Amino acid sequence: MERSSKFEPRVVVLTGAGISAESGVPTFRGPDGLWGRYRPEELATPEAFARDPSRVWEWYAWRREVIARAEPNPAHRTLAEMEAALPGFILITQNVDGLHQRAGSRRVIELHGNLWRVRCVREGRTWEDLRVPLPEIPPRCPTCGALLRPDVIWFGEPLPPTLWQRAVEAAREAEIFLVIGTSGIVEPAASLPRLARAHGAYLVEFNIEDTPLTPLMDEIWRGPVGETLPRWWARFQKRA
Repeated sequence: MERSSKFEPRVVVLTGAGISAESGVPTFRGPDGLWGRYRPEELATPEAFARDPSRVWEWYAWRREVIARAEPNPAHRTLAEMEAALPGFILITQNVDGLHQRAGSRRVIELHGNLWRVRCVREGRTWEDLRVPLPEIPPRCPTCGALLRPDVIWFGEPLPPTLWQRAVEAAREAEIFLVIGTSGIVEPAASLPRLARAHGAYLVEFNIEDTPLTPLMDEIWRGPVGETLPRWWARFQKRA
């Protein structure tokens, strides 16, 4: 006797700063955002780093301290559960805080890098450095003595082509595409839901407010994602 096929569509997720805001991580935008006291070009560009690496690193060291005190919230944990349950699940994030991995997610495409990795500006090597606080600002490569930089994508820098291609392929192949806590204005990430839609995906948005992507959505959940995503996942599982 053949077993009935399970309901296991290919689910792809795009997350933005809104999901981590519920863990106490400041966003880039909004009244309490990271740019409330600074302009982006003063800190998150290659030019800013070339002018004053110590100032840039002081800001990133502060961010690392804030994130180190944060904990994954129910939305992060729900996404880790989804990954474990759905073979084709892929998580794409614009966040650099590593909270998805701390919640248990493993198949994560980090479009903008990771705050907990450093890169040697001379050799290009990258590695994880979880020390808080950092013993030296700006930190230097233990091998060659060159400056280290955060392994993140700064304004004006392109995304790594191979990484971006993985995200594009995931969006094209998605059957259900969840858009969680993203402003929908940062490109090229904002193009991924549109691409998924063009290839027939069912789009679901989780946010506290409307975004430029809202008109594309088949389903909209308003409110804290730590509350709405677990409810959506519970409903999804009843169909499985």
